[in-house]
Amino acid sequence: MDWSKIISILLENARNYSVIAGITFLIFYIFLKKKIAFKKIQLKFPELKDYQREVFFSILSIMIFTLPPVIMLLNDNIRPYTLYYSNIHEHSITYFCIAFILMIVIHDTYFYWMHRLMHDKRLFKLFHLVHHKSTNPTPLAAYAFHPLEAIVESGIFVLLLLIMPLNDYHLVVFFICSLAYNVYGHLGFELYPKGFSRNWFGKWINTSVNHNLHHQYFKGNYGLYFTFWDRTMGTLRSDYDEHFDEVKNRDKLTSDSN
Repeated sequence: MDWSKIISILLENARNYSVIAGITFLIFYIFLKKKIAFKKIQLKFPELKDYQREVFFSILSIMIFTLPPVIMLLNDNIRPYTLYYSNIHEHSITYFCIAFILMIVIHDTYFYWMHRLMHDKRLFKLFHLVHHKSTNPTPLAAYAFHPLEAIVESGIFVLLLLIMPLNDYHLVVFFICSLAYNVYGHLGFELYPKGFSRNWFGKWINTSVNHNLHHQYFKGNYGLYFTFWDRTMGTLRSDYDEHFDEVKNRDKLTSDSN
């Protein structure tokens, strides 16, 4: 086991979190705060202690997320049981590209059912309460999980490596993309345009408003990238479109009067 390589990958993942979540936080919560405050999904901003908690648990989670795939691939006794391939030409370029889509779809399914299970009252406090302390989430909350939840969340890497051929590019891009969408989901600001939640395409895409409602009310809206499972299983909040429209139609004068 090459621990120096593990540490190197861990530091790289920590850097990715710091860059993606950190820069996003600086832009929306520091540099443009006064100018765009009226566009914030929840007009109130969190307190310093909230930011500190989110960073602390996100750092722990990044460390935990790094270990399962790395240990699986660097351990000679485990790697043969995975479908990992190092030579990019071992599979077609078509498969190489399609694999990214499959990873996202599988991850969304894994996340929905894992997330919904963690809202069971018998598991919630032990696994998921830490994350829900961010009732008004920020980009820093993207990976602010209790270590037990982080272990379960990181299980997606184990599952993917066991069921489909993947190489280093797949794992790195997938990690960065999932991190980026998690940051957007916890952004506290909506980036998609007006009417997006109601059109033929946008109605199937998870949004920052959608996930923000989940943090506010703790029920419904369990998906990650898409709303497919929420719509299919009847767990999409009925007030989602209304909240999305309110946020996107809000102007500075209206928010100031409130």
